[in-house]
Parts: sequence; C-alpha cells; structure tokens
Amino acid sequence: MNRLFVVNKPIFVSSNRYMGYVKRKYNTKKVGFSGTLDPFATGCLIVATGQYTKLFQYLDKTPKTYRATLWLGANSPSLDIENVDSIKAVTPFSEAKILSVLSSLKGELTYYPPKFCAKKIDGRRAYELMREGKEVTLKTITSTIYDIKLLNYNHPFIHFEATVSEGTYIRSLGALIADALDTDATLSSLHRVREGKFHYEDEKALNPFKYLSIPTIQYTGDDEYLELGKKLSPEYFETKEDGIYLVETNNFFSIIEIKDTAIHYKLNRLEKPKES
Repeated sequence: MNRLFVVNKPIFVSSNRYMGYVKRKYNTKKVGFSGTLDPFATGCLIVATGQYTKLFQYLDKTPKTYRATLWLGANSPSLDIENVDSIKAVTPFSEAKILSVLSSLKGELTYYPPKFCAKKIDGRRAYELMREGKEVTLKTITSTIYDIKLLNYNHPFIHFEATVSEGTYIRSLGALIADALDTDATLSSLHRVREGKFHYEDEKALNPFKYLSIPTIQYTGDDEYLELGKKLSPEYFETKEDGIYLVETNNFFSIIEIKDTAIHYKLNRLEKPKES
C-alpha cells in the first residue's frame, strides 16, 4: 500500500515509536516519517507507506508553523518539561515588553541548538551523551524566523506562534525569549501546526503530486523504456535544462535528473496515485 498522509502525534511518545502504532493501524510493514518531533511535542507529522517512503526529500515541507507555551521561571537542561529541575517566582512583564522581544527575533537567527537534541557527535546522539552526564559542544546553526506572534500572555505562561525555516529548534527559540527577558524559562508545550501545505486532516490520503517541490516534465518517448529503467535520450523531453523532474506514464511515475544533457534516474516505477 502506497499512502501519504499526516498524523497528529500525541504527547510523550517518540516519532519513531509512534510508527509502530501506524504500522498496526494500516496493516503495513514499510512506514516512514519526515521531520522528527520531540517526545513532548505534538502535531503534524508527515507519514508515508510503501513506495511513497522514498519521496520525503522531494516534498515541499517549508515553512513550518508551531504553537508553543513558554513557562517563565521554570528551568530545564533539555529546555522542555521532561527535565524541569527548578521553578522560581518571576515578576510579571508588561505585554509590550513581550511583544518587543518577540518582534526582535524575526529574521535570520544564529544560535546554539539544544544540547538534548538528535545531532551526532562522533557518531553518537547529543541527547545520549547528555543523559550519560558527558559534556556536549555543538556548533551554531542559522534559521529564519518568518513570523512570530503572541497568542496569549497569562503569567507565567507565554503562548506564541512561530513560522520558521526547516531545521529550526523551537526549544532554542524559547530560550532566546527567556534570555531577552533575563529569566529562566522552558517550553511546557509544543505543537506543530503545519509543514508547508501539510497539516492534519484526520489522516486522509494525500496526492503526492500536489506536495512535490520539483516540476513536472513532459516525456514523448516509449513508456516502456521509462518504466523499465532503460537509458533515456534527452530528445524525448520538452526541456534539456539541468534539474530534477517528475515524469509520468499511464500507470507509474519516476523522478529523474538532467545534468549536462545526461539523464539519471533518482526514483523509478512508482505507482501513481489514483487521482493525479
């Protein structure tokens, strides 16, 4: 079964572990997902089964939108509620101050990712080393904050929504807000609303052609050559420009790359969605 859809990941379960539930629900062995959510995070998680698990790198998944709650006065080394080690009273801020801080974060940001993250250091995940009490040193990363707005301030909780580039750590964004307010704080909730055009709609099956980030190219040659993965000639394509393209036949589709007039298969003979 080839299927592309969005699940609403529940709280306190890893993205990988949740795939076990998806496998049982859809009675399939081959399941994949894109864009790992932290165990305490909920929301939009793109899932595919069968051959469609090969499509993740070609899907348009940006920008991403999150809703989060920042708990002022709480401290956690993982920047979330899974490892809160202290809580202290914090004097309330004016709403104008919070709005000013959020506004200052729009644009390009360079920051350190959370030490409790999945980045690898010498072959091991940073969060694994942190749990063993080992020192972790991570390099800075750069993200774009397209928009960030205050949803509600009910002291000591700041509820905000952020639309960001792929790879942005919202836990780190929360830490930057806390630093600007000169206080301890940690995320107490995190919900991914959407990834590009993807959002949760009761796990309905999606047509991948509507979500690919690559253009379609017309092929005028013999379908059998394409479906069998035979060598293709540029003369049977409407363009000779370098790039990665979607190509359709009656029953299947392929993803090819044109480079220096040579044609290479990236993916071949994937079953077309019923409605394309």
